[in-house]
Amino acid sequence: MSRLVSIHPEDPQERLIKQVVEVLRAGGLIAYPTDSGYALGCCLGERKAVESMRTIRQLDKNHHFTLVCRDLSELAVFAKVDNAMFRVLKNNVPGAYTFILPATREVPRLVLHPKKREVGLRVPANNIAQAILAELGEPLASASLILPGETMPMLEPWEIKDTIGHQLDLVVDGGFCGMEATTVVDCTGEVPEIVRHGAGDPTPFE
Repeated sequence: MSRLVSIHPEDPQERLIKQVVEVLRAGGLIAYPTDSGYALGCCLGERKAVESMRTIRQLDKNHHFTLVCRDLSELAVFAKVDNAMFRVLKNNVPGAYTFILPATREVPRLVLHPKKREVGLRVPANNIAQAILAELGEPLASASLILPGETMPMLEPWEIKDTIGHQLDLVVDGGFCGMEATTVVDCTGEVPEIVRHGAGDPTPFE
């Protein structure tokens, strides 16, 4: 059964953030707050944790996992971004968007689309998520915590622990953090295309 750790949403306690990162570096799977509901996350390349995410979400092999990055400079390591796309991203991150982009060789095959070298990337506007990423020093492999048959992310940390805590190593309680998943924007074509409407304002891509 997972632990539940309460972290201040505006001023995350450093010692608790370090505890979260210790779990991640040990190969653990966590539930953590973002700016668009709670999400699942683990370190890149942790096969067991990634497969646990697939099981919890009942995801097939064509699902785009998301790399949650601290900022644009980190995002550019894992995605091929030209100048025009960089300007689009700069105007919309951090925020509640997931961008589907061509992946670089830095992205582990474990989280790639099996037939396309594409990956979802995002930069969240959430203090706890940002503190975890800063301490970890690398992106998280992540997926919105939307259970099978549901359309919205889970909202309550205690409910996450009670429902799927046996499949997690730690649940981060960061309070209320939104009710909608991200807006997903496919940036692999000539122009960005919205493939899922969510918390992010769709106006810049319509």
